[in-house]
Amino acid sequence: MLAKQDVDYLLDQMLRSGGNISDLNMTVGKPLQVERDGVLVTADLDPPMGPLTPFQTEMIALAFLGRDRRLMDALVKEGSCDLSHEIPGKARLRVNIFSQKGTYSIAFRILAARVPTIEEMELPRAFLEMAGEKNGLILVTGATGTGKSTSVAALLERINEEQSIHIITLEDPVEYQHTHRKATINQRELGVDFENFAGGLRAALRQAPKIIFLGEMRDRESVEIGLSAAETGHLVLSTLHTMDAGQTINRILGMFSMEEENQIRVRLADTIRWVVCQRLLPKIGGGRVAAFEIMKTNIRVRDAVLHGEGEGKTFRDIIETGRAFDMISFDEYITGLYRDGLVTEETALAYATTRGVVSRGIDSVKSARGEKTTPLDGLEIDRGYGRGKKPRSF
Repeated sequence: MLAKQDVDYLLDQMLRSGGNISDLNMTVGKPLQVERDGVLVTADLDPPMGPLTPFQTEMIALAFLGRDRRLMDALVKEGSCDLSHEIPGKARLRVNIFSQKGTYSIAFRILAARVPTIEEMELPRAFLEMAGEKNGLILVTGATGTGKSTSVAALLERINEEQSIHIITLEDPVEYQHTHRKATINQRELGVDFENFAGGLRAALRQAPKIIFLGEMRDRESVEIGLSAAETGHLVLSTLHTMDAGQTINRILGMFSMEEENQIRVRLADTIRWVVCQRLLPKIGGGRVAAFEIMKTNIRVRDAVLHGEGEGKTFRDIIETGRAFDMISFDEYITGLYRDGLVTEETALAYATTRGVVSRGIDSVKSARGEKTTPLDGLEIDRGYGRGKKPRSF
């Protein structure tokens, strides 16, 4: 079996192969790869390595699994397993081992050594307001790799600095390691400190926290217990894989049967405080920049949750008219990124929710700058059009 120190050496070489690396990838038939600024490229190694073989990826996977029966069972039964790994003094990684076409692949996410702050990440000011919430449910959503965990970590760190309370996190695996400041933070890891999220969440209710961070609401049971915690005076933070605020509410409702839907709508309307959705866009000059959609509960949001969306009262409509409540839509935020010179017009349109809205926003920005808004220069009237043609006979 391959020794872990050999794997650590290989990972260290991959990490040294360039800047702005967020992920590492090992897949059969491909050389070692790193993701840089959102683009997957071959790792620049000396000497270079050729495409990986099934034997190589299996040996690397076994080096991580060791004799951990839980991870082995998860890989065999579910096709994948998650764990955390630290290269001493160099990096912490979130590791996902998964099977594909009878072989194993491994994906690594690089975890920051230090918890970032809201100010360092330049998060919207709504995050400062979220840090003052005392109960209810805050959901941070987005696709894989859009920075959900990082935003939640920054939010928890602000609370940690300002409030003398007990915080419990339930994660798979623990990504950001918080140190005790004003708050007392206990971070529990799936498979190490608890068996499943639903069980860990039930136990957390007996551990006297004021705030519970649930790494991901994966199923109806964890959603139901999370709602119960929010209903009993706790502030519950969690993540979901959804693309916008409206989809987030509908995704939760979709976890329950039609008979349960009305009850869940009532519970959601009573507990939901904020829904934050994130996307990462390629940034001019390299790197990536986050775009946000933020929905805060108010009377209109509660009504849409209780009775469903309708004409003129979709979640998107509510967000677009909710600037006074610190709400903002993806399209408005992305237009702002273009206005600030952070993304190109092509990027803004590619990541828009509604291209027409962003296109009009970009035209407004160009107009304010005195720039042309249409590429129609040089067009002339064809004064000879129709001359010399005989009338059509019928």
